[in-house]
Amino acid sequence: MPELVLWDIDHTLMATRGLGGELWGEAFEQVTGVALREQASVTGSTERVILRETTRLHDVPYSDDLFVRFADALGAVHVRRAAEMRARGQALPGAAAVLAALEARGVRQSVVTGNVRQAAEVKLAAFGLDAYLRLDEGAYGEDGEGRPDLLRAALRRADVSPHAAVFLGDTPADVAGGREAGVRVVAVATGRTSASDLHAAGAHVVLDGLSDSSRALAAIGT
Repeated sequence: MPELVLWDIDHTLMATRGLGGELWGEAFEQVTGVALREQASVTGSTERVILRETTRLHDVPYSDDLFVRFADALGAVHVRRAAEMRARGQALPGAAAVLAALEARGVRQSVVTGNVRQAAEVKLAAFGLDAYLRLDEGAYGEDGEGRPDLLRAALRRADVSPHAAVFLGDTPADVAGGREAGVRVVAVATGRTSASDLHAAGAHVVLDGLSDSSRALAAIGT
């Protein structure tokens, strides 16, 4: 049984049905004064990288200070529109059941996500998933550039070695990051990447989703 299970959020545990992009654009315009025309690719990336690449598309200078202000603005707009998040989005089928089953087995759980922390907390609370997760042991968009950095940060915070952890995500970047950090990767084909592509990326196990709780728990190793 793993000591720690780490979860990606978007398209692994939940779907926000386009609202996330709207909130991102609102925060971008607030801190840059420029209306969002085009957003850099978000799949498997972190908010820091997405912001840097998106500012380049708009000829806006990027700086660490800009990222800090953007993170604050993005978190605030998520708080303000949390009710809309609940109404438009959803936890993916089986997500709550698997989280609850792991908790019942005494397995520690947290998140590794490119979202900034406040936005991640709002999303998880909106769908009632936060109660199962030790959020102080997770890692967020403020903590690094890519998945390997974030996974290593979470492992340090939880004081768990890589071989004792499992990471669940839905993108090739999640798979590559998990393998680089030395953790076992269970990929879930609930995002934009097919099961065959997740297998090809090197996931140890690939699930079609979390709705079959028994299969998901077996893949995780419990």
